[in-house]
Amino acid sequence: MLDLPIDSKIKTRSYSIASAPNGTNTLELLISLNEQGLGTPYLFNHVRAGYHLPLSQPAGKFMQPPYTSIDTDICLICTGTGIAPFRAFLHDVKNRNIPYKNIDLIFGSRYERDLLYREEMEELTKTLPGFRYITVLSREESSSYNGEKGYVHAVYEKLYADKRPAMFYLCGWKVMIKEARDKLQNMGYDKKVIKFELYD
Repeated sequence: MLDLPIDSKIKTRSYSIASAPNGTNTLELLISLNEQGLGTPYLFNHVRAGYHLPLSQPAGKFMQPPYTSIDTDICLICTGTGIAPFRAFLHDVKNRNIPYKNIDLIFGSRYERDLLYREEMEELTKTLPGFRYITVLSREESSSYNGEKGYVHAVYEKLYADKRPAMFYLCGWKVMIKEARDKLQNMGYDKKVIKFELYD
């Protein structure tokens, strides 16, 4: 939570950490500008290098377990800036050489230009064996885009139609998460293996 000097009854705003732990006091936040809001316009227009902002310790329950190894498939489903915690997770797996089976990242957005960390994720597919990066665009009309189109739900329903053991992590738009939770449970997955973080 950042404590911002803005004209609002509630001055704190929460943002997701997009960087993996590295033993330093540096962290990265993934922040999307909402021009109609108060918090992000302040950050984008006023904050510069050397600026001091009060912040809280990391909070919430949407955290990577203290893995020493991962014994089931992991499916990361996100939209928009919901990719932030998954970027941190993937780099932590790589940095600590955590043994794992397969990891799927299904990233939904509207347009190709909105695919955050695209080059970085494509590079990780070359260095993390068993990692798949799947993009799904709902409004893209360009003929040059050769990824999935529509919504994320059709992708994980197809990939996990065999109902193999897996953990699902959901982060992003509220409507997507609610629908994904219902669909995954209808597929036969217990709610205990479905972790989520909501934002709007």
